[in-house]
Amino acid sequence: MDVNHPAQTFDYVRSADQDSPVAALHPVVIVGAGPVGLTLAIDLAKKGIPVVVLDDDHRLSTGSRAICFAKRTLEIFDRLGIGERCVNKGVSWNVGKVFLREQLLYEFNLLPERNHQRPAFINLQQYYVEAFLNDAARAESNVDLRWKNKVVGVTQGDESVTLSVDTPDGIHSINARYVVACDGARSPIRGFIGQESKGQVFRDRFLIADVKMTAPFPTERWFWFDPPFHPNQSVLLHKQPDDVWRIDFQLGWDADPELEKRPENVLPRVRALLGADTAFELEWVSVYTFACMRMEKFRHGRVLFAGDSAHGVSPFGARGANSGIQDADNLGWKLAAVVNGAAPDALIDSYCAEREFAADENIMNSTRSTDFITPKSEVSKLFRNAVLELARDHPFARRIVNSGRLSMPSTYADSPLSTPGDDTSFNKGVALGAPAVDAPVQVDGRHCWFLSLIGKTFTVVQLIDANTLKITIVGADQRENQTVFAEPSGDWKHRYSERVGTTYLFRPDQHVCARWHTYDEQSIQRAVNRALGKNAQ
Repeated sequence: MDVNHPAQTFDYVRSADQDSPVAALHPVVIVGAGPVGLTLAIDLAKKGIPVVVLDDDHRLSTGSRAICFAKRTLEIFDRLGIGERCVNKGVSWNVGKVFLREQLLYEFNLLPERNHQRPAFINLQQYYVEAFLNDAARAESNVDLRWKNKVVGVTQGDESVTLSVDTPDGIHSINARYVVACDGARSPIRGFIGQESKGQVFRDRFLIADVKMTAPFPTERWFWFDPPFHPNQSVLLHKQPDDVWRIDFQLGWDADPELEKRPENVLPRVRALLGADTAFELEWVSVYTFACMRMEKFRHGRVLFAGDSAHGVSPFGARGANSGIQDADNLGWKLAAVVNGAAPDALIDSYCAEREFAADENIMNSTRSTDFITPKSEVSKLFRNAVLELARDHPFARRIVNSGRLSMPSTYADSPLSTPGDDTSFNKGVALGAPAVDAPVQVDGRHCWFLSLIGKTFTVVQLIDANTLKITIVGADQRENQTVFAEPSGDWKHRYSERVGTTYLFRPDQHVCARWHTYDEQSIQRAVNRALGKNAQ
């Protein structure tokens, strides 16, 4: 059922653990039922791992919060069964426009290629995403969602972690082989084990106003530098579902957050943008400060960190929720393999290697965006303004303008799980360590999408003739293997390879972990073993 209001609540239910004289041992306990925690829980459940999810609240988030969900996130959601719901409810967009004062400087298309199932981005309020994930989690028998279960203590042992959990019925303890903290930027779990996030807080503040109105603006991302309705500052405009629009107003460091949130101060800013005759209502208002932070290590014994508990970035670029969901996507198959005995515990260390790299990449891009949007010295401001003036007429300057480099998935180029193979001789195709790229294909004469055929486990894809792909599920019954025809458009071959014999090995998270010019079963098995952390040579 679609959510029409962010105040949807969930019931507290007493668990069997609370009546057990001995603390139960669970394979995985996730702390936090936000988008990251629920993504991980559903992924693990679909892989056969029982999961307990603890959340100290009992409701969906309030306000729109994260609204920009990237193509890669939607592809992950497709594997969880909620991609279509998100796209149908969300506002799809590929185009962004950048303005200097009242003049359009340039526009960009984030997905100029044809024939992709998902758009570059959708705008969708976070509470809708949480609602869809909650529905999917409740449909999984392996997910035990526990509301009003607040973790108040963490004790680590060699073989397990003990959590003290406070509930309306009192405090009890549960044990877990692994605990994943998805409990947000202020992560209590992080504090319980004596860790912290470090980084940079930027001296600027922005006002978010969610405005309900009917407006003629197109479904595009519009960003203004120094607009006449908000001089010497920046403004961002996005459309959301339900005729709600997100407007971000730069305020400056000296702004009083509580004062700026008052309706009598917000309304004039919105009217200056929309015009005096436009009718609108305020739905939600917040003030935020830019910060780029991360933990030094995302693993501490049997406690792992994902999403905002592990890292945080400023909101321009839509890197927060998207990177957190990619954390869950990276960790899920590795935890499942370890819990099931298919891989050693050391495989989990590769989660840290890959996602700490991704966090650094996101922080670098976020910091650069913030420095350009909010220059902190006269020299920086002169440079920024000169670039904006040049961008009117010179394409080279447009590449320097930075209104928020938008979220892209990381390529794990130096991952210890990857097997180079023939990779150095590939002059095109999807790179080693990169996520798979979608393309239209045909199965039994019907159209479908390539990504829907890979990602349950390790998958081998071979181009066996000019128009035919052989898809082999590693370790599965031969009846699960498929012969797939690339569509006449040639998009699959253009994106991967036109060379007959080309073979890709995809991980369960759809990232490439090996590719060769010919099919060889021994090479494939060695690559699978390496990707499972069984041999690092």
